[in-house]
Amino acid sequence: MAMVEPNVAALLWFALFAGVASTGFYVLTGMFPLETRPDLRRRPLGLALIAANVLLLLALIGGSLAYGAANLRWTSLVIVGGFAVLFAPGLFNVWPQRWRDGLAGLTIVLGGLGVSLGLLQHVGALF
Repeated sequence: MAMVEPNVAALLWFALFAGVASTGFYVLTGMFPLETRPDLRRRPLGLALIAANVLLLLALIGGSLAYGAANLRWTSLVIVGGFAVLFAPGLFNVWPQRWRDGLAGLTIVLGGLGVSLGLLQHVGALF
């Protein structure tokens, strides 16, 4: 494995961050366009959760890419990122419908993104 990627620990961390970011992306894409989601558009909490999730998702994507670029070979970065994007719909479909749609899904994704950003800061000290 050292010939393929010498930093296996960083590879596993990047895979976790990429998986959370990809799954969060799929949950958030279901919230747009807002005209199709009157249950979220009428609630200020729903709009605040969407905005917070989008900001955390952008921070996680940027931080994960910076962490991966600093610690991994670019081939590992591309392959693991591709696997995360490829298998994220499977992770998304495993969730029960009530967890991935609406306020519950946004709250779960917010928690996942927040924990992932905390771990990224702990592991990579990027922010």
